[in-house]
Amino acid sequence: MLSKRTSKHFLLTPLSSAVLASIFMQPVAAYEFDKPIENAFKLGQDDAKYGRFKINLRYRYELADAADNGKETAHANTLRLRLGYLTPKFHGLQGFAEYEGNLAMQKDYFAPKAHWTGDPTRDVIADPQTSELNQLWVSYTGIPDTEIKGGRQRIIFDDSRFIGNVGWRQMEQTYDGVLVTNTSVENLILKAGYIGNVQNVWSQEDSVQLPFLNINYQYQDLVKVIAYGYWYSDYDKGQAGKSTQTYGLALNGSPKLAKNITLHYTAEYSYQGAYANNPNSISLNRYNLMGGVSFMGITLKGAVEELGANGSQAFQTPFGTNHKFQGWADKFLVTPVNGVRDINATLGAKPLGIKMAFVYHNFQSVTNSINYGNEYDFLITKKFGKHYKVLAKYAYYDADSVNGNAAYNPALTKDTNKFWLQGSVSF
Repeated sequence: MLSKRTSKHFLLTPLSSAVLASIFMQPVAAYEFDKPIENAFKLGQDDAKYGRFKINLRYRYELADAADNGKETAHANTLRLRLGYLTPKFHGLQGFAEYEGNLAMQKDYFAPKAHWTGDPTRDVIADPQTSELNQLWVSYTGIPDTEIKGGRQRIIFDDSRFIGNVGWRQMEQTYDGVLVTNTSVENLILKAGYIGNVQNVWSQEDSVQLPFLNINYQYQDLVKVIAYGYWYSDYDKGQAGKSTQTYGLALNGSPKLAKNITLHYTAEYSYQGAYANNPNSISLNRYNLMGGVSFMGITLKGAVEELGANGSQAFQTPFGTNHKFQGWADKFLVTPVNGVRDINATLGAKPLGIKMAFVYHNFQSVTNSINYGNEYDFLITKKFGKHYKVLAKYAYYDADSVNGNAAYNPALTKDTNKFWLQGSVSF
């Protein structure tokens, strides 16, 4: 499935091999250092009464290759550092500040939306070399069963389809706003607030007006009921067409049927229409259905997600962690004008604590009867204790050569290979 151009470069660099080998070969005795390091980050206090530092160091090698697009294969060796300080609570008040920086140790890739753009002759990898203030927030919990958090913060709702931090990328997405969380009613979580600015994975800022409401009710392990509303308006020049109001209702759960059998299901509907300054007439639907079962450590799921279209606009999720959905090759981060119907199946297992997954996708349009193609995704990851993790992941998008989509989105007609090798340390 690899192109000739890809196969020549589909080799680990000496740097990536050395970094990952050092993590895999870490002796068990090394874990004896964890406790002193944890105490050091808590400033020597088990209860962190003086606050605590937090650190995350993540190395990644990424390869990206889209066939016949006039670009060379992209290679990125990057090292991402997050360093933050969480204050102790004082009369219900607590604060957090976090710096994030990404170092490109191999710059054979293109980052078109960043201050540092890299090599424009190569394919795109969305991990620019940059640094930023990732989080800076203050929270207050002096009101019973309520937390109020204001400032730049990480916000993730539900499965992160609509609001997420895009944590897969080295520079995550964070939000300037206010989030109020209330848990006064048992098993019911209410979240409401306002976002006024988005700092995206390119370390760019987008001024928005985004009030939101998210309601989450859990009934045992049988069902979780989720209702949400997102009112997004963008008044930046030329961005009025992005202003939308989105509403949805989801039911999901994982009830245990027997000792070794667990059922999984999701049923979700979302509606999206024009809002605020949007001059267009929009009435779009999204459906998400999933059913699956886990037995003896093996999980099998089948699902279909459809993001609708009307011939000129399509259902969009601009602030979601879209890498999680519709294929890891990232061909559908923005919904094409003809919409997309993703029929997929997932097979997962965790032998000896090693998480393994295979995902198959078949992509079709909602209008104009276009077969976009198929995708095959593979994942293997392993945690070592609480602080160390390694991962290898591969995605192959097999475009339909006669899908008729070239006039709408030529990128969807290109076979694409992506490969990642990653190791991280977190305290």
